[in-house]
Amino acid sequence: MAATAVAVSFFVIIVAVAVSSGFRHEVREGVAALSGDIRIVPFTGADADPVPMPANLAQADDILSIPGVRELTPSVQRPGIVKCGETVHGVVVKGIPGGPSIQGERPQLAVSIPHRLQEITGVGIGDPLTVYFIGEKVRVRKFTVAAVHRDIIETDDNLLVYADMSDMQRLCGWSDDQVSCLNVRLEENFRSARIEDEIAGRIGFLLRDESLYVSSSARDYPQIFDWLNLLDFNVAVILILMTIVAGFNMISGLLIMLLKNVSAIGTLKTLGMTDASIGKVFVRAGAAAVLKGLVIGNALALLFCLVQGTTHLLPLDPENYFVSYVPVHVNVWAVLAADAVAYAAILLMLWLPTRMVAKIDPAKTVKAD
Repeated sequence: MAATAVAVSFFVIIVAVAVSSGFRHEVREGVAALSGDIRIVPFTGADADPVPMPANLAQADDILSIPGVRELTPSVQRPGIVKCGETVHGVVVKGIPGGPSIQGERPQLAVSIPHRLQEITGVGIGDPLTVYFIGEKVRVRKFTVAAVHRDIIETDDNLLVYADMSDMQRLCGWSDDQVSCLNVRLEENFRSARIEDEIAGRIGFLLRDESLYVSSSARDYPQIFDWLNLLDFNVAVILILMTIVAGFNMISGLLIMLLKNVSAIGTLKTLGMTDASIGKVFVRAGAAAVLKGLVIGNALALLFCLVQGTTHLLPLDPENYFVSYVPVHVNVWAVLAADAVAYAAILLMLWLPTRMVAKIDPAKTVKAD
């Protein structure tokens, strides 16, 4: 029973760690797809129309040489209004190199729309999509839906439509070497608020251009990072509580073992065995049960993560959780660290009931036999 309780506790611990890592991984990927981990944009001032910047910066090689920087990609972004019949909805149209296509063919003014926008407007692949771009002049473009994608962050106020960058450059009246943003993507291990701000500062120092502004996603979306930090805090609380539960279950099991073997303990003490040595015997037995529960709990948790990661069986409301399903991401080092900390804590707790060995009087137990 104690080993079963330990297995349940380790199952909850590993699942909590995997879900926390999954949220961090998926939400950060969604933010990176939306605006990059770090953005380099020109100051727009009060103008409604976007201001162009050079696509090929002279400092591009220096930026790419910064540790943690994976790639530097240009884009042209403009907010727009989609009108389909009586339905009107705001979107952000992002022009990227290449753009979407239908079975390898790229129709004129092709776009890829998020699944949520398809639900709102009812348009599908091959249908026209009229977008109004508001500025000093209202520009209207009739795009063709070439694909439907699912964004990790797909809320109604943050719908991202992908288009070909050349189409957006022509819309803005720009040349091929002019864009509205350079997105800096970072390696996975460098995606933290502190490191992003440090790298953004280094990029700003390299540019030394007052007409350009460097911003990290941690500054652009502070509410998301605060939510992730709160999630990590909740996971830490779960880890502590599950470790305590497993520890107390093992203490109960060890006490039962001690009470069942009072006479044997008395006999061993009569033969000269010390209290510490007897205590180690029972701690080893308890440690074996904990290790068995750890292995079973980890196996079940990894199986759950495999099923959830491939099927997305458990859904979520993206309005509250930013994603439409429970994300799982098995970080091996995080799992091993959680196992090691919980295992060590439970073993320390197992030494508490062994103090009962010192209170057993061999004369009384042997006499009773």
